[in-house]
Amino acid sequence: MFITDAHLDLAYNALRGRDVTLPADQQQPDADGIPTVGLPDLKRGGVELLCATIFCQPAGDGLPGFSTSGYRTSEEAREQALAQFNWYQRQFEAKRLQLVRKQADLARLRMGQLIGPPATILLMEGADALRNPQDIPEWFDKGLRIVGLSWRASRYAGGTGHPGPLTPEGVELVRALDAANMIHDASHLAEESFWQLNEITNRPIIASHSNCRTLVPGDRHLSDDMARAIYMRNGIIGINFYDQFLLTPEQSGKRRATLRDVVSHINHYCNLFGDARHVGLGTDMDGGLGREQIPIEIRTSADLSRVADTLSAAGYGDADVHRIMGDNWLTFFGKNLPI
Repeated sequence: MFITDAHLDLAYNALRGRDVTLPADQQQPDADGIPTVGLPDLKRGGVELLCATIFCQPAGDGLPGFSTSGYRTSEEAREQALAQFNWYQRQFEAKRLQLVRKQADLARLRMGQLIGPPATILLMEGADALRNPQDIPEWFDKGLRIVGLSWRASRYAGGTGHPGPLTPEGVELVRALDAANMIHDASHLAEESFWQLNEITNRPIIASHSNCRTLVPGDRHLSDDMARAIYMRNGIIGINFYDQFLLTPEQSGKRRATLRDVVSHINHYCNLFGDARHVGLGTDMDGGLGREQIPIEIRTSADLSRVADTLSAAGYGDADVHRIMGDNWLTFFGKNLPI
């Protein structure tokens, strides 16, 4: 089965000490727990297409979710971003990953003829590393194709836990990203910034790793109106596997998340849209968490096919199972990457 995972923080984890070139079971546990993602796991699990992030963490003076050693200026963010890109470049040269730049690079995937490592689309999570719009052509040439303006707040937009609109710099950056044919990722955008982006951009919008606010309250998740807006633009929403984003307030802390919880969020979006063509996976399984914080049936990315079994058990037909597991993302990128 063809599988797409639309959100993995591979370089971020590699540069902070996880050897993601090894299977997860051979990596050492760290402060975030037991690793769940290694490049061999992705290949063994049938993950043939992935979005690999360039995630620069801001400094936060001890605030939850921030690193004291994170960036404080756009130049420092750029340094982090370049270090992560250079790590990806080494993986491309070693043929552990293969870079996707344009629609034609997906042709073999669409025909089921991929031979070799997972096809990889680069995604920047938080845009502070773009010092100004003049940086965009350089990053486009490097292969960057998706940009999320915020993680928490950035110079460009409000973000998770930090409500607010696009800044004037953000409006300017959106227009420059549009001119460069970038795709927008709304996963961490504050709601006011989301609606401004939706109004001013002429480019596709996705949510690479976002769950349903109706099931799990909080601004990290998509309201039904936000999800419908992505659907109306023919975008895709990837389901995040972090247990706190899967469990309802009544369930959280009382049990482990399961793949049935993943399917609950998939069900909600499919019922909202009336079909299964705009939902996929964006697991974020390596996003500052470990094995105890993902569905109990999953040890590593090699186990992602179990999602398909759970979808089938929930009554999804084969065509819709294939769409959700990977084909929706493949179709989307096949239409929206540069020609």
